[in-house]
Amino acid sequence: MGNAANNGIDDGAPRPSGFSRYLRIWRNDHWFWPYLRQHRLLLAGIFLVGAFTFVCAAGLMFTSGFLISRSARHPYNIFAVYVPIVLTRAFGIGRPSFKYLERIASHDWVLRVVSKLRVQLYRTLSRDAAFLTEHERTGTVLGLLADDLDHLENFYLRTIFPTIVAYIMWIVVTIAVGVFSWQTSLILFLLFALVLIAVPLMSLAFSDARYAREKAAQQHEYTAVTESYLGLSDWFITHRGEEFSANGAEQFAQIGASQAEQKRFERWRNFAIQMIFAVMAVGLLAGSALFLTSSTSRADFAAAVVLSLFPLIDCFIVVAQAFAEVPLYNDSLGHLNALTERVEAHQPDEVVQQQLVGPLRAIDFDHVTFSYGPDQPMLLDDFSLHIEAGRKVALLGPSGEGKTTILQLLLGDLLPQRGEIRVNGIPVRALQAERARLFGYLNQQAFVFNTTIGDNVRLGRPDASDGDVWQALDDVQLGDFVRSLPNQLAEPVDESGRRLSGGQRQRLALARVLLKNTPVILLDEPSIGLDPITERTLMDTILRVSRQRTLLWVTHHLQGLEDADRVVFLESGRIAMQGAPHELYRSNARFRELYRLDVGELTA
Repeated sequence: MGNAANNGIDDGAPRPSGFSRYLRIWRNDHWFWPYLRQHRLLLAGIFLVGAFTFVCAAGLMFTSGFLISRSARHPYNIFAVYVPIVLTRAFGIGRPSFKYLERIASHDWVLRVVSKLRVQLYRTLSRDAAFLTEHERTGTVLGLLADDLDHLENFYLRTIFPTIVAYIMWIVVTIAVGVFSWQTSLILFLLFALVLIAVPLMSLAFSDARYAREKAAQQHEYTAVTESYLGLSDWFITHRGEEFSANGAEQFAQIGASQAEQKRFERWRNFAIQMIFAVMAVGLLAGSALFLTSSTSRADFAAAVVLSLFPLIDCFIVVAQAFAEVPLYNDSLGHLNALTERVEAHQPDEVVQQQLVGPLRAIDFDHVTFSYGPDQPMLLDDFSLHIEAGRKVALLGPSGEGKTTILQLLLGDLLPQRGEIRVNGIPVRALQAERARLFGYLNQQAFVFNTTIGDNVRLGRPDASDGDVWQALDDVQLGDFVRSLPNQLAEPVDESGRRLSGGQRQRLALARVLLKNTPVILLDEPSIGLDPITERTLMDTILRVSRQRTLLWVTHHLQGLEDADRVVFLESGRIAMQGAPHELYRSNARFRELYRLDVGELTA
């Protein structure tokens, strides 16, 4: 993919800090907050069940403390402690039961949402694949797929849900204690505020800068590792394997040091929270000794009150960690939102889609002007071309003259600054719904998926029968080879079709295009990288099987041009020469010289 962007959001502008950045991203969010509004009853049930889990935990400790204290006074009858015994059993069963229900419900909700998020991401990526290919690095997109969506999943499970449950318990405990003593309730409220507000905000402030550095290093690592992997063979051909192995070590060291620093902070933070709870426990113990020991009946509650505090540690301590992870999740959210904004900004105005009625008659490029940006060179300048149905047109010219761009314009992946491209008089922008039926595309390195030969060919038409697949393979002279394989159509081809030669991969991709049975075939240097004999054989096959179809063929080589109906030579964004190849050879000295340099003499 292109190198125009280092990641999904960085643009060189100063990065705002603190809550202003979070609020700005969350205010314009399309990925996180909208899904919190879905399945609201289930979401409310998750929070309620989560709160019941800790109510049962606190109740278990309370009744256990009361039961121990009451039993220590040797009650005259078992029925004197029967109720706390039953409550202890009920709370003991309720705590794991509610926790289990909360886990099932929360993961069910999150998996539903994340599946929708993945669909949304794939649809966003597919809306303008050509734009993303030019402007986003492969490592950036891999980071979106591998990291950022998983971070959002954890944002729900590890941040939002535990934090809301903790705040619910804060309110419940404050009210419950306030029923008996508003002074104690106020003190506990303020101490809990330290645990649930002050410490989390400190944790957020510490983690903000650290996560920014770590995320930048990880993003750089994704890009570097992806690039190194794609050039793996070149690393070893040049005997630089050790350098490849060491590549990225500095980033890994930075990430490791950053994570170690975070672990140290977390240990001290958790120790501070535990000390706050220790102060509360000592205070409750002292208060219980002063106010609950005046009578034997009230003294039974002294241990119960203190013990009921300890389950709240597990409920409240996670909030600080949840806040500490907000910067990481916020960056992931920023990447996804920035991706949406970039794609939407590049989207053209909606055009009413039309249906192509009748057979293909002509393709027209009408005074087309195009460049990739205001600061980029003009690739096409007032370019016009008329292609009648069934014609074979070859596009020639030096590298960077816009030959592949012409194909992308015809497909509708790119839009011209001026001019129009039409099929049967209809703008291609209005034929995007018909695009799959109109165009078959074979590029320089067609991708072969890690599946069977039959499935790779059926990408052109998923409902094709085995007979149709065999016919397409026979048309590209690959049928005999496939029949010689042990599993024939069910034979796997491994990752990127490694079990096939370069020519066989291109033939397999051509069979895919033929099975699609489109009236127009677009070829973007399909024989590049092949030896001359294989190249000639492949081009003969392409020209033979496309006799009844319109062919637009981008090439650097003049070999095989004698079979084209028309040759168009591009230079400086304009047509420098065009015509039938034999006519150009006879009448154009420049074409004749180019042909002799590339092929030799052209015989009539």
